[in-house]
Amino acid sequence: MSDLIHELVNDRIQTLHREAEEQRLALRVSRVERARRGVRKANDRLRKALSQQF
Repeated sequence: MSDLIHELVNDRIQTLHREAEEQRLALRVSRVERARRGVRKANDRLRKALSQQF
């Protein structure tokens, strides 16, 4: 019985580690997407400013 409990605990720990890694990855993806949106907005502002000069 003790071995079964030990296995269950280890499985749960591994699951928690995987879920934590997935959360970290999702956070990195959302930061990259936010940065890309910022770059697009900056490019649009620059394009607009340059087109108004000429």
